Amino acid sequence: MVRISAKRKTALMCIPALSIVAVACSLSINSPLAAAKPKSSVPQPVVQPAEYRQCAACHSVDRSGGNRLGPNLWGVGSRSSGSMAGYTYSPAMKDAKIRWNRENLISFIADPRKTVPRTRMPFAGVKNPAAAEKIADYLLSLK
Repeated sequence: MVRISAKRKTALMCIPALSIVAVACSLSINSPLAAAKPKSSVPQPVVQPAEYRQCAACHSVDRSGGNRLGPNLWGVGSRSSGSMAGYTYSPAMKDAKIRWNRENLISFIADPRKTVPRTRMPFAGVKNPAAAEKIADYLLSLK
């Protein structure tokens, strides 16, 4: 038979009690630690959809990235057509004066030449409406 000293016995008896208290504190939703945790007010970008790959051949979406064959699309939702600094747009795109909101982006992604006649963008468009919506939502989340 193993003998346990009184000190050791008291210490062993406290371990389960401490574990219960620790678990209870960590599960508390209204704990002061949970309240002190800052929440980000900056919305996170939507995950890049697979459908965007065809756009990536010509367009960058990096915050500090440059233009490629097409203009950088970071922050496109806060711009109007033909306004990205450092990119040479077609006169048609400059003159279109389209504010890139969800509806206009979906329309342009689906059929660029119908939305902006005489655009230089050599792309026939995304014919699947759900894919065009995913791409537009992704682009609008990049701010």
